[in-house]
Amino acid sequence: MMKQLQRLGRALMNPVAVLPVAAILLGIGYWIDPTGWGDNSPVAAFLIKAGGAVIDNLPIIFAVGVAYGLSKDGSGGAALSGLVAMLVVTTLLSEGVVGQLRGGGEVLATEGFGKISNAFTGILSGIVGAACYNWASDKKLPDALAFFSGRRLGPILTSIVMLAVSGVLYFIWPVIYGALVTFGTSIAEMGPLGAGIYAFFNRLLIPTGLHHALNSVFWFDGFGINDIGNFWSGTVSTLPGVTTGMYQAGYFPIMMFGLPGAALAMYHTAKPEKKKVAGSLLMAGAFASFLTGVTEPLEFSFMFLSPVLYLLHAVLTGVSVFIAATFQWIAGFGFSAGFIDYFLSFNIPVATNILMLIPLGLVFFAIYYFVFRFFITKFNMKTPGREDDVDENEGEVLDAASTDFTAMAQQILAGLGGKDNIDHVEHCITRLRIDVKDNLLVNENEIKKSRVSGIIRPSKNNVQVVVGPQVQFVYDEFKKLV
Repeated sequence: MMKQLQRLGRALMNPVAVLPVAAILLGIGYWIDPTGWGDNSPVAAFLIKAGGAVIDNLPIIFAVGVAYGLSKDGSGGAALSGLVAMLVVTTLLSEGVVGQLRGGGEVLATEGFGKISNAFTGILSGIVGAACYNWASDKKLPDALAFFSGRRLGPILTSIVMLAVSGVLYFIWPVIYGALVTFGTSIAEMGPLGAGIYAFFNRLLIPTGLHHALNSVFWFDGFGINDIGNFWSGTVSTLPGVTTGMYQAGYFPIMMFGLPGAALAMYHTAKPEKKKVAGSLLMAGAFASFLTGVTEPLEFSFMFLSPVLYLLHAVLTGVSVFIAATFQWIAGFGFSAGFIDYFLSFNIPVATNILMLIPLGLVFFAIYYFVFRFFITKFNMKTPGREDDVDENEGEVLDAASTDFTAMAQQILAGLGGKDNIDHVEHCITRLRIDVKDNLLVNENEIKKSRVSGIIRPSKNNVQVVVGPQVQFVYDEFKKLV
């Protein structure tokens, strides 16, 4: 079970790696045109739409990336299976199709079918697609159906399996979504404490996409609170215990300061040889979080690798929203709680004590930095740059133009006992991970002749060959040989 979770964590890094560039494009675009969001500038519109193409389609990217990452051979057929799975479930459970299934009956917004395209269904689709592909890729059908055998069978089988999965979700999804809406309305009368509880669950539910259920209660006009709409229209809330903007203000210290503090802590605790790679991911995410409030690049970089840290992040977010609501330090956002929306909030009549969010943010920057750094080092948590933490050189940076990766792969294969001794092979950021049939045939001295930096034997039949950042090229040649 643990091995499968580790593989899922590595697979999730494929879609996560796409996020920083999208966040940067959005950040620059919103900076150019902070009020029109592209309406007043074709350059801003171009950048915002380009970045939004990734963020808005994140569920599909997760489905494809997870399926590809979990596949046993890194095949495009697995990625296609993940895409098919996602298209089936989001089509069958869309509001229009659900209405048809009910003979034209009403589909309530509180059932959540309008939010079925989310990170949770994307990851689920990727897992199902990879499982179907891995099972079907070596299966042979009768001669009359031979064309559909092997890798082509994966997407076909996936579409059938997802019919059953969609059938289960048809009954489960509205119950879960509706329960969260009910929960949200029950805490709306609890004042600042309710705001903090809401913010905690808002962050906690992001991996599943169910945070939209809570947002519909507090941010929008589905149940009368309409916090975002009231803030930007300057409307003072008349609901008991509710102050306009109280469900938004506390996010600014977290997104502008807290998460960048966490990024700095993860960067400082990354392995020296991995700081450059980790830094590019973390710093881009920190910039996006501060400027625009786009937090997915940072949150997804550690939420699956170290769930405990993500739980701490959710708790701290709740605390920040509670403090801001208690002291009436109020700002709001139309897009998210980044610097652009913070700056625009100064012109809104219901914004109060807005400058106090800055010192509060600096406090949370320090809290995030030291708390994350403590937990990462104390409990050896895996964050970007600390994956598979072992005392081993992670490999020299090979020159892709001058290195003979075919020869390296041949030498490694020879040291592993030949292709008949290979049971399974995959790779992570710096290593080949090979399962061998007979561990006695492995000759480490022969493997080391290939210029690899190290060899790790985590179990009897598993060998990890530390190649370095160019591991993908060695892996590609190795797969050809086996």
